[in-house]
Amino acid sequence: MITIVNYGLGNILAFVSIYKRLNIPVRMAQTPLELSGAEKIILPGVGAFDWAMQKLDDSGMRSTLDELVLKRQCPVLGVCVGMQMMANRSEEGELLGLGWIDAEVKRFDVSGFRQKTHLPHMGWNNVTPITESLFKVLESPRFYFLHSYYMTLAKPDQVIASTDYNGTFASAVQSGHVFGVQFHPEKSHQWGIQVLKNFAEL
Repeated sequence: MITIVNYGLGNILAFVSIYKRLNIPVRMAQTPLELSGAEKIILPGVGAFDWAMQKLDDSGMRSTLDELVLKRQCPVLGVCVGMQMMANRSEEGELLGLGWIDAEVKRFDVSGFRQKTHLPHMGWNNVTPITESLFKVLESPRFYFLHSYYMTLAKPDQVIASTDYNGTFASAVQSGHVFGVQFHPEKSHQWGIQVLKNFAEL
């Protein structure tokens, strides 16, 4: 069963639709009680870091998420800002992140960018997998991105896929049972569907 954290941000129904088409059980959680029995979790996110962290705090589900992820070792997949929220902090805001991954989120340095329209990084881009995990049965995958910030990790071996945008950045990460993708699998056609299927089958 996949549980999607519905704290008011993210393309919730798109995830639900994909998993239903795959005949993989899925549900949404809007309260701590609905979240408490989760077996695998997706934490979506869009918008600014502080706004997303505040929305999660206001939902009342943050402590339950910490219990599930940190104590019960429940597999979790953060998507876009949902991935960034797993870090310790972000240059985009003042609030602390969840701290599930020893990392910081930084803004792209545009000083060396050649193109005029350089941020946000928006549209399709290639992703180079480093490990299989989320990328099994995928050849030359491309995914849809929309972001101006990226994650830098204390442990580089936790990067499981990279992407070039005027320099290489981590487009997917893994710390044990905690996974994150900077791209939007729910908007990435067959490649994204396969990533979501792979996560469900971990």
